[in-house]
Amino acid sequence: MQETIYTIALSLLKNIGIPTTRVLYDKMGSATAVFEHRKNICDAIPDASQKLVDALSDVSFELKRAEEEMEFITKKNIQAICFNDSAYPQRLKECDDAPLVLYYYGKGDLNSKKIISMVGTRRCTEYGKDLCKNFVKDLHDCFPDALIVSGLAYGIDIHSHRAALANDMGTVGVLAHGLEKIYPHAHRSTAIEMTERGGLLTEYISNTIIDKGNFVRRNRIVAGMCDACVVVESAEKGGSLITAELANDYNRDVFAFPGRIFDEHSKGCNKLIRENKAALIESAQDLVNIMGWEVKEKKKVATQLELFEDTTGCESTPLSNEEQIIVDCLKSEDYKYVNSIVSETGLPYNIVSSTIFDLESKGIIETVGGNRIKLQK
Repeated sequence: MQETIYTIALSLLKNIGIPTTRVLYDKMGSATAVFEHRKNICDAIPDASQKLVDALSDVSFELKRAEEEMEFITKKNIQAICFNDSAYPQRLKECDDAPLVLYYYGKGDLNSKKIISMVGTRRCTEYGKDLCKNFVKDLHDCFPDALIVSGLAYGIDIHSHRAALANDMGTVGVLAHGLEKIYPHAHRSTAIEMTERGGLLTEYISNTIIDKGNFVRRNRIVAGMCDACVVVESAEKGGSLITAELANDYNRDVFAFPGRIFDEHSKGCNKLIRENKAALIESAQDLVNIMGWEVKEKKKVATQLELFEDTTGCESTPLSNEEQIIVDCLKSEDYKYVNSIVSETGLPYNIVSSTIFDLESKGIIETVGGNRIKLQK
């Protein structure tokens, strides 16, 4: 706990930027070592600047604020993930301007095997919304455990998060403020739902004033913690292009969906593609192919059709291949949600949905409270 408090305090030093604190942290090996040698920092680091010496001369405010934050996050079950912790996003760790400490509320793995950042305009069109839905759904078919990262903002951000949730995928929102609030408030219910399948992540302590610059700075986390960054819709200027630029700087793969040349919300994407700063994609499969990700072949299902036992004593009803797959899936538990069936069977959502309707019509399954599906007894 003491190391965490010192790391938080180190991140709060006035007039000392992240690159300096990172160098200090790396050279000393820990925040505890920094504070233990703060009075004679020049002995440990001969080239320490006078600004750094002055900043370390009195750290009473930073330590007090760090202790307050520690009390807050402990009470709220928020994780403080320090730079040397195994839970720290390892991809982000490669970036020179990665923060020393991150605050995380959620259950998702920040080091998932596949992490995709999705960004775009706040004023997205129906075209952009459809791209989010289709891309995430198709990505789920290939890699259901992939993590979707965005910024919880209006437009493409929130539609990306919601598409992930709709497909039972993990999704993380990177915030530009502390975790005592949700901004925008209109996305609060989605944010709460995200904490069950992913989480909320920020570098800012509680009660940080919401500042425009913080939204720009948080983009480096969105870009740095991913394998690939996808720009869905973007005007010629905006935060999504900044994120794409950062992703390029971090040697991340950047992708963009093309749009009509006269569409204001596609000009940014078209520009990225034209300037070879993003690869053109039309689907999740395009991204998977370019990334060279190997899609594991789904287990082959026996082609022989089985008969479902008719408990009424009537003649047994032959099931289609898809029907039998879903019936077998439901045998393992009392009930399942549709998204779980999609994930476990590998069948497309539309096939599962229509097949469930057919099975219900035959009296083989039933829908109970909360859209749960179960076998008829």
